[in-house]
Amino acid sequence: MASKDQKDQSILILGAGCFGLATAYHLASNGYRNITVLEKDSEVPSRFSAANDLNKVIRAEYADPFYTTLALDAIKKWQTDPLYSPHYHQTGFLNVTSNAAPAQTKQVIAKYFASIKDHPSFVGQVERMNGQNDIKKLVPAFNGPVEGWSGYFNSLAGYGHSADTLKTIHEACLSIGVKFYLGEADGEVESLVHTSARHATICVGAKTRGGKIHLADKIILALGAGVANLIPRIGKQMTGRCWGVAHIQLTPTEASQFRGIPVTNVRDLAFFFEPDHETNKLKFCHMGGAFTNYSWSKDGLSLPFNNLSDSNFIPANDEVYIRQLLKQVLPQFADRPLIDKHLCWFADTDDSDYIIDFVPGMGGSLLVLSGDSGHGFKMMPIFGSFVEKLLTEGKQSQPKWQWKDTKPKQASVWRSGESQELAGVPRSKL
Repeated sequence: MASKDQKDQSILILGAGCFGLATAYHLASNGYRNITVLEKDSEVPSRFSAANDLNKVIRAEYADPFYTTLALDAIKKWQTDPLYSPHYHQTGFLNVTSNAAPAQTKQVIAKYFASIKDHPSFVGQVERMNGQNDIKKLVPAFNGPVEGWSGYFNSLAGYGHSADTLKTIHEACLSIGVKFYLGEADGEVESLVHTSARHATICVGAKTRGGKIHLADKIILALGAGVANLIPRIGKQMTGRCWGVAHIQLTPTEASQFRGIPVTNVRDLAFFFEPDHETNKLKFCHMGGAFTNYSWSKDGLSLPFNNLSDSNFIPANDEVYIRQLLKQVLPQFADRPLIDKHLCWFADTDDSDYIIDFVPGMGGSLLVLSGDSGHGFKMMPIFGSFVEKLLTEGKQSQPKWQWKDTKPKQASVWRSGESQELAGVPRSKL
């Protein structure tokens, strides 16, 4: 019997976050005619997605030139693609450490700078920053002492409004025939459905909480940190981790003073963005070694909480770092209440490589898109092409993205500190 044309195959995507939507849109735009997406939230953008956020950094600094090349390709799409360009803000990226930063953290910034300073794409785009005068010349609105801040400024960078991007891609998917099932009953997957074949167990679909069974030729898991709920063995290579995110509310007049400021990452304290254009909120995140949640799982896995409300806090120490940062850069807001505090969950690999591959032993029926490792959103305009290549070739030819049954021997050089377990970590006060 002749094989079914690849683009006529039915494709079932679990998860309507960054990777799921990017894949659905790319495949449907390139002739795939039967695509269905299941999402456990009742709305898109999904509140369970790490990308359902005001903003995400878009930059190309990597120790591995492989990812630098990909990020530069993605930035071109952010700049020119009419679906993505309205949500891209090329404000630049100020990447520094404070005067009190430990030597190891300062070395991380030096590695970032070294990864782009001689790259042809960054000629004339990167500038060293050494101390208060350089910082205040670049960003006069920073009226705090910014004492001893040093690092660099990269003008070929900025941020994307991530929630708005998800909304746009979702609407584009609907316009070209992608089907969506949302909510606990219709869109939340309780289990995968399998059948036995001669040489393998084949995944043929998924069963939702409401008992509905969706069958498909190819099933794609794009569930972020929650993917281990369906395939626990991925826990050998991926860990669910989270960072704390918080905001302060500015008035329109206050916000106007900071329009166009660069994404500012004070590596030992926290990073923040220009005020959101619609809400006038300033977002902050202390990017330490992140937090795990092993105590909640019965399977020895670190998993996000099932209920959104359970993640509506940040660790108390994160607030300490954010307030230290505010005293340094915007002291007039140092005591302003932190609002919209929550944990941002992501699927983390120790080497920060993605996982884009067929799940072994499933006869090519089940694919997993995971391991965003906190740097997946920037690739959204090009991510779907990675998945189509995998479907077309039938195997993952990029070793970095292959399924691995063990953790990497060497951790990413970008990690700053060890992960901490959430259980027992004091919470920031409401």
